[in-house]
Amino acid sequence: MLFIGLITAIVIALCSLYIYFKFVVFTFWRKKGVFYIDPVVPAGNVTSLVIGKISVGELFRDIYLKYKGHRAIGTYTFFKPNLVIADLDLIRIVLTKEFASFHDRGFYCNEKVDPLSGHLFLLPGKKWRNLRVKLTPTFTSGKLKQMFAILKESGEEFAKSLEKIAETEPCIEIKEMFARYTTDIIMSAAFGIKSNCLEKPDNEFRYWGKKVLELGSFKNALFLFAPQIADFFAIPLLDRGTSNFFINMFRDTVKYRQTHNIEKHDFMNLLIQLMEKGYVVPDEKEDTTDASSGTSKITMLEAAAQAFVFFIAGFETSSTTATYCLYELAINQDVQNKLRQEIDEVLKKHGEVTYNAVNDMTYLHKVISETLRKYPPLPMLNRICTKALDLPTTNIHIPEGTSVTIPVLGIQRDPAIYPNPDKFDPERFDADQIAARHPYAYLPFGEGPRVCIGTRFGYMQTKVGIFNILAKFKVTLHPRTPVPLIIDEAPVILSPKGGVHLIIEPR
Repeated sequence: MLFIGLITAIVIALCSLYIYFKFVVFTFWRKKGVFYIDPVVPAGNVTSLVIGKISVGELFRDIYLKYKGHRAIGTYTFFKPNLVIADLDLIRIVLTKEFASFHDRGFYCNEKVDPLSGHLFLLPGKKWRNLRVKLTPTFTSGKLKQMFAILKESGEEFAKSLEKIAETEPCIEIKEMFARYTTDIIMSAAFGIKSNCLEKPDNEFRYWGKKVLELGSFKNALFLFAPQIADFFAIPLLDRGTSNFFINMFRDTVKYRQTHNIEKHDFMNLLIQLMEKGYVVPDEKEDTTDASSGTSKITMLEAAAQAFVFFIAGFETSSTTATYCLYELAINQDVQNKLRQEIDEVLKKHGEVTYNAVNDMTYLHKVISETLRKYPPLPMLNRICTKALDLPTTNIHIPEGTSVTIPVLGIQRDPAIYPNPDKFDPERFDADQIAARHPYAYLPFGEGPRVCIGTRFGYMQTKVGIFNILAKFKVTLHPRTPVPLIIDEAPVILSPKGGVHLIIEPR
């Protein structure tokens, strides 16, 4: 009898939950007169994402391409109403013009449970704004120029490692190689530590770097779209071992530098300035007007969180972008040859690899830009409405707390914006073509006040990696690599499943 009673109670609870979702939660958009996609209890419109059937980028790409005739599309992510913005003018309103109502991402951020989540990408409100002001001077062209020696050295070591492997291996899985290269760069630039991942691929830095990205489809969906559940149950995004490793590594490095009065041209040095002074000391050529404005210092944990996100965003997004870039160059030999010709000409002009030499490679910039167009690492942007408003030029009222998604991958694969979108065509980024497009039709780094702060650094380390390969090698596709590539369902970052295998031969 007890067992039967328990079963009955469970059935009643599930039925009640179903009715509540079906007739209360999932009527939000219908009552507002907004076009919406029929949701399914209990995950709404993200069931295929939760069960690992599709990646988050492809999910919102498909929604956009199917329903883009509507300027905005009502969806549900678990129990939350989520408005997908399909109109480029509305995207500009959300990201820039009405930023005051959409300044937060709405993702998981819990500094008490998970100290390393308190970084610039996730932080909300005033905390984000104050930190953004402090960190902006760390990514000027002057600071990047100072860090270039790190990039140059890592790029040369990268080419040597490829040369050794190519002598004995029939093919190279290039994404893992790029991840080692970018990890070495980020560890040097962010922590001032020589990680040697190219020489020792199984060392602790690669181990923990991989560990951070091992979240499954369900957990990713939870932290993206239902952070309230994670907050309620005090579930950390990072496990304790990962968190302790990065915090201890950061703290030990800071103490060593402070004890021995060590200064380097790297991100770590700039964070130490923020901890000691509350501001980044400007270069002689930089504007010093606001150098010491808002001089409140940041704590050790706050600084560690910024170094952590610089590490994760820096190594993973750049290695993924470079991987897709080489994949396309392997398929499009005419583009590869044209790019190699530019590299040879610029090297002849400058005599060696310098910051200015890399910036002179205009075709390389177009090639990377087209890669980011076709394969944006962050394939969707999220905002949460922090102040209710009537969405301008529509009859849609967005209450506070409503999520908004911008389907970057869908927009950048839209044939109405980019004709023949699956074709890899760097000429799309000729000046006249850029001017002819809507400015919000290209969003690999976001846009508005929350645009990616590390854009220039990401471009530069990707360019240095591609340059060092094409200056010495010819790249072709190995039969193990599928065409077109299959996207991994689990990661938030748009990532090729099973990697990309290439044949790399000396020129």
